[in-house]
Amino acid sequence: MSLFRKQGSTSDETNGKSTLALRINVFFFSTFIIFCVIIIRLAVLQFVEGPTLTEVETNRDTKDVPLAAMRGSILAAGGEKIAFSTPVQSLYITLTKEYTAKKTDKDTGKTDFTPEAKAKADQLAADLVDKFNRLGDPGEQKMTVEEVKDSFDLEFRKYNGYTPRRIKVGLSSREVAYFMEHKDEYPGLEVVEENVRHYDKDKVAVQSVGYIKLFKNSNSLPIYQNVLNAMKKDPAAGLTYKDDEFVGFDGLELQYQRELRGQNGYQEISINPQNMAEKVEKVVPPIKGNDIWMTINKNVQLKTQQAITDQIKWLHTHPVQGKTHPNAITGYAVAMEVDTGNIVAMASMPDYDTNAWTDGSISKILDITNYQNGTITPFSSGRSGNNFESTVLMGSTVKPLSVLIGLNEGLFRTTDWYTDRGITSFGKAGHETKVRNASGHVYGRMDPALAIEHSSNVFMVDMVGKRLYEKYASKGIDVWDKYMKEFGLGVSTGVDLPNEFLGRINYTNLKAAGSAQAALVYASFGQQGAYTTLQLAQYASTLANKGERIQPHLVSKITDPSGKVVKTFGREVLNTVKMDDAYWNEVKRGMNSDVSAFDGFPYDFARKTGTSQQAARGDLKDNGVFIAYAPRENPKLAVAVVIPEGGFGSNSAAPVARKIFDAYDWEYGLDGVPKKSLQQQSAGQSGSSGESGATGTN
Repeated sequence: MSLFRKQGSTSDETNGKSTLALRINVFFFSTFIIFCVIIIRLAVLQFVEGPTLTEVETNRDTKDVPLAAMRGSILAAGGEKIAFSTPVQSLYITLTKEYTAKKTDKDTGKTDFTPEAKAKADQLAADLVDKFNRLGDPGEQKMTVEEVKDSFDLEFRKYNGYTPRRIKVGLSSREVAYFMEHKDEYPGLEVVEENVRHYDKDKVAVQSVGYIKLFKNSNSLPIYQNVLNAMKKDPAAGLTYKDDEFVGFDGLELQYQRELRGQNGYQEISINPQNMAEKVEKVVPPIKGNDIWMTINKNVQLKTQQAITDQIKWLHTHPVQGKTHPNAITGYAVAMEVDTGNIVAMASMPDYDTNAWTDGSISKILDITNYQNGTITPFSSGRSGNNFESTVLMGSTVKPLSVLIGLNEGLFRTTDWYTDRGITSFGKAGHETKVRNASGHVYGRMDPALAIEHSSNVFMVDMVGKRLYEKYASKGIDVWDKYMKEFGLGVSTGVDLPNEFLGRINYTNLKAAGSAQAALVYASFGQQGAYTTLQLAQYASTLANKGERIQPHLVSKITDPSGKVVKTFGREVLNTVKMDDAYWNEVKRGMNSDVSAFDGFPYDFARKTGTSQQAARGDLKDNGVFIAYAPRENPKLAVAVVIPEGGFGSNSAAPVARKIFDAYDWEYGLDGVPKKSLQQQSAGQSGSSGESGATGTN
């Protein structure tokens, strides 16, 4: 048995060794084959496919396509939305090569889309029209297959290959749901949220709020020229604007463009060497813009606008100084808080519906040739019958300042008396020029305050214009100019609006005036400087503040999309004119013009009427000007009104100012107590009393 076992053991050992050797040989042979395959593949990659892969890698790139942010709102002081955006869903397509593949005909050399690409584009367009017809809003205008194909821009006439094309704006909820649910069936299609700009249909301070335009049509403005230059220098700087993005073009929309715009998002799209999109690599959503809160009170603003409109109509049908004024067809008013600088009303009439710009054009506005704010520029949304600008000579409204200059320069004292004979003269002996009071009035003996109240031209000529020339000679022009600018006449008011006009100064044009003395004489009673209505309001506010010139504000605060305040605007003094208190009091006492429009006004207030004359068609036309602040002590509101060709300021401009003061008193209270709250309180008490009586009867 032992021999048998030994022999069997030797045989098993031999078989095991043979099997092991075979396995080892198979392993090494397999390894050899694998290495051979790898080496051959590497050789193919290096020598055959290498140049092609290198070219693809070299030409592979990504592009950032901006996604416009929702524009912030512009709100009135009470929170009413004056300009706002609403979200809409739009359908976009990013073209891929299956829609744009082309081939060149060997015989003609012409290049055209392949039959497959044409069929693909036609099929998609027809399918989309079918879905729009079935799922869109029933009342909307139907799109045709050709219109949809045009939106594809297959020939790249409007867009780069990788730029998404907008097919339809304002998708219905059913359309949105369908395209989102069947997204895989429509490669390249995407539903994108955009926004549409709206403006209050009540037309609230439209020239101050401004309007928007497409970015591609706004390159005339320096702000957007700078944006374009920055985009060219550094495309990745986050400043990218879309051509079809709406941007502010005037007013607060322009002034606060950066705050309102928000921050654009973007799609990072990979593109092939043919500049066509491969796929969307990344999406960074946009950030909504901030909201701008105006100081303008909507109710006061609307009443101001209506007051101007009503007054212009009244002047057309009611004789003033023996005649009607049919050429008075424009009017301007500004109401500015004396203590804060807040503009509560800024009206330039006629106005227009800003919603006409929301489609990117102004074709809907046919009767207005200019669109600027007449309270800060000479140009506005209309002209008077004889084509007068909105900036007119200030007339007798300059006389409070004339008296202040005379007092501060020591030309006369508050206790001095002057005899007004209704006429005076200036110039060389034998070549004198005569100046009369309006309507030839003779006022007799007067002090400086009475000279303002009676609006004596001859006082200003004899006591200010001529004496300033006697003291300084031609240098008197510089002295006069210094005072004008200290009161905001001829310089920027500092308002937060673009394109402010600084005024038209005539007294420096000695050739036109005839001499330095003539320039000072005419300037002393308001015939040598034309200023904006806002400048006049700031001037009136400076008189009320005894020399403190306050910067006017149209915006009180800026809030982010969550409502958090990110910036506020407070009272800012631009400069201070130091004068004796007695001088301020004398002028305040003199600002006491007789204006019947204020009969029954419950407050003592300071005011000055003005009537400047302007030549037209060989005749002199009267422009109505009026400034005032109320109350006289502890003043709260300053108002300026201009009615070109409206006649005397007391008859044309003053009635508008009265309605503005009344509107402000109702909303805020010229004494700090809003009159609407008193009426509400009284109504509440009456209601409680009635309820008590009814209960007792029961």
